Amino acid sequence: MASKIYTIRDIKTFLSEELTTFMPVEEVRATTNIILKDVLKTDFLESVAFPDKPVTADSLNRVKEICGELKSGKPLQYILGETEFFNCGIKVNGYTLIPRPETEELVSLIIKENRYFSGNILDIGTGSGCIAIALAVYMPGARVTGTDISPAALETARQNAAINKVAVSFVLDNIFETTVTGEFDIIVSNPPYVRESERRFMSGNVVRFEPHTALFVPDDDPLIFYREIIRFSDNNLLPGGKIYFEINEALGKAASNLLLEAEYRNIRVLKDLNNKDRILTGTKNG
Repeated sequence: MASKIYTIRDIKTFLSEELTTFMPVEEVRATTNIILKDVLKTDFLESVAFPDKPVTADSLNRVKEICGELKSGKPLQYILGETEFFNCGIKVNGYTLIPRPETEELVSLIIKENRYFSGNILDIGTGSGCIAIALAVYMPGARVTGTDISPAALETARQNAAINKVAVSFVLDNIFETTVTGEFDIIVSNPPYVRESERRFMSGNVVRFEPHTALFVPDDDPLIFYREIIRFSDNNLLPGGKIYFEINEALGKAASNLLLEAEYRNIRVLKDLNNKDRILTGTKNG
């Protein structure tokens, strides 16, 4: 861009010209608002009300830096190091997935179906801790534990719990060699569920930047995590306790059959806002 950049208005013009070929216009606008908020510490209304507000050289350099990383394909959430999930501020990095709207739907369902809840919740494969933290915020009677195989992800999760001022216990654990035991009323998990053969259909920036161990499963056993979590639940989910999974849209029937074989009741496969099978839930008999 040849013209000088002095104001908020100039930054908006700059980002529009630089990013329009890389993303839809509406996404450019949303991205611009997030960048302005992060760099200038200004909200949307202020940027609209005071478009001629001057910007510092440091702020301008940071905007240009962010723009360059976006053009390389790096997700904005990783560039800024944070995102929002269910009204909670969540730090993210290369060790954690970027939380998706579908996972917010999972959290929303748990909160809706368990009003005035008081008991123990376990989040298996917690990653950034977004599910565990949101449940701790909106279900204050719950005692929440999150487990993950990644020490780096757990460190991020602990930071996120502190940011959101909630007490969540985070434990290093491998579900296939678990040492966790307990009497849980709810078990929730958003485990890896993308089949390796589906990798080619995914956005390039997801494949390049997000942790593969949190995404992919082998084609010959795509339900490996679900099977192991249900096995774990045999001894650690209380009778009458509930299990909630986020699932691969193509595997709803197969995943629900695992709960059926384990003699769960009230088994449901629920669709997300895009009308795709996305949530599996059931109640343990006994």
